[in-house]
Amino acid sequence: MRPLIGLSGRRWPATRLGAFLPPAMANLSLDLHFADYGRSVALAGGVPVELTRDADVEGVVAHLDGLVLSGGADVAPSRYDASPHEQLGEIEPDRDEWELALYEAARAKGIPVLAICRGFQLINVAHGGTLHQHVEVDEGAGHPQWEIDGRTATHGVRCRPRSLIERVVGDALEVNSLHHQTLATLGEGLVVGATASDGVVESFSTADESVLAVQWHPELLPAPDPTFVWLVTSARELAD
Repeated sequence: MRPLIGLSGRRWPATRLGAFLPPAMANLSLDLHFADYGRSVALAGGVPVELTRDADVEGVVAHLDGLVLSGGADVAPSRYDASPHEQLGEIEPDRDEWELALYEAARAKGIPVLAICRGFQLINVAHGGTLHQHVEVDEGAGHPQWEIDGRTATHGVRCRPRSLIERVVGDALEVNSLHHQTLATLGEGLVVGATASDGVVESFSTADESVLAVQWHPELLPAPDPTFVWLVTSARELAD
């Protein structure tokens, strides 16, 4: 059996597409899923399932074997008791609430979770951690690199010995960088697995190693990416 892997996504008003839609559709909403997430799951041997927030969360997760929390907008600072920074990007509080519920349900069921970029940050907040709301492109290892193709690796990451990410990808790798927020304080029960040359945390896992979070975007790197292989393999083993 190929495991079912749920993918979180964005919800935007149709007006953001401007002239692509006629006026009769201006008041509609769109659920958006970048194809690379589903493609990465499929290439790793799983069946990608693009999720909608209109369905009952626990009911949906009951059918899943694994979960991907994808990238996107900044996490609302109110989630970690902070005031908005002047460089805070777009926030989507409804998405925060939905994905936190997905994460809680996935943890309750015990299925593996792969959290990417925003997902990395959201899980840290879910465990009581905090975020730096903005870093400049020319600081440290270079976070973010908005003007470079996201499929291009822009800096190195060093993995800690015996960490989950080290067993998944090896002791070091080159990654892309599409984030302007970084981890400030680590959430309770999380274990740092990898850092950039400037000390920025690039990966962590839960102590039980059922959750793997990465700050980069593995879905844009050569496939099948090892992190997706880990997710699908873990999901298959639990489902058998």
